[in-house]
Amino acid sequence: MNLLFILPATLAAGIGSVWIAALLMRVGVRNGTGGLNAQHLLSLAAGALLATAFMHLLPEAFEGGIEPSRLFAALLFGVVFFFLLDKAELWHHGHEHHHGAVAAPASGHGHDHGHAHGHPHAHAHGPAASRTGGWTLLTGDSVHCFGDGILIASAFTADARLGVVAAVSVLAHEVPHHIGDLVVLRQTSASSRAAIVKVSLAGTMTALGGLIGWWLVEQLHGWLPYFLVLASSSFIYVALADLIPQLQKSLPARQTAAQIGWLAAGIAVVTLVSTLAHGGHDHDHGHGAAGARHDSGDTHHEGDGHDHDSGTGTATDARVPAPPSR
Repeated sequence: MNLLFILPATLAAGIGSVWIAALLMRVGVRNGTGGLNAQHLLSLAAGALLATAFMHLLPEAFEGGIEPSRLFAALLFGVVFFFLLDKAELWHHGHEHHHGAVAAPASGHGHDHGHAHGHPHAHAHGPAASRTGGWTLLTGDSVHCFGDGILIASAFTADARLGVVAAVSVLAHEVPHHIGDLVVLRQTSASSRAAIVKVSLAGTMTALGGLIGWWLVEQLHGWLPYFLVLASSSFIYVALADLIPQLQKSLPARQTAAQIGWLAAGIAVVTLVSTLAHGGHDHDHGHGAAGARHDSGDTHHEGDGHDHDSGTGTATDARVPAPPSR
């Protein structure tokens, strides 16, 4: 049954984020001081990821009965692991543009790594860099989406509510990345539609990751708390090492307040989705508990009746006078 939810959720997160990114680009995501801009999207995604990790995935993992020290060790391992993937240019796929900037300093984009990561796809570094970077970008994006699918499957296996929250968080943090993907691929594709198709195909790897993740977690169900902790480490790393550093700029008070507001909005969205999804979940459990209490009560009363009858019978027998002896 979980698989029936995992596949639609992973497809929605992997491909839906591409379509939302394309729609936002068509509407116009502005980089100025007014309206919706990339900073707002990054703040929203960071809030959603942090809320999912700290308020949902980690609490669920720690309820599994595993020694906390082992789960914290798994969390540390996950953060270091995703850092190494980042360094290997497999987890985040914006690094090739930074290298292009170093190779072509005359273009005026020879910023440090933090700034290049802050605008992972915003700069063009010449036709050669675009041609070679397109396939590298799609490869990295596919690996990233595959990993997201495994994380979503792990969450769904623990609880359908967690799965929905994880899928929404993945979708939120993929939208800003896919906007950058489309900007780069438009330079190497015949049309904007072709660029959308390429990124969407990479997004389908989320469903493949979900399928494999479901099978893996089903086979290793006792390891589910560790899978949830690894999912949390991914969300925490992406939020703290990728998204939030892009927001660490000297901005006017109004723009800073907007960033904080969108960060809070991301947390609120995850909380709202969790509440809506948990409403039916609580209702089912509450109904079951009530039914259990009702059954227990019926049994208790039946037992009382039985005891009462037995007691009454014994008392009646005791009160019946013995016949007089002749």
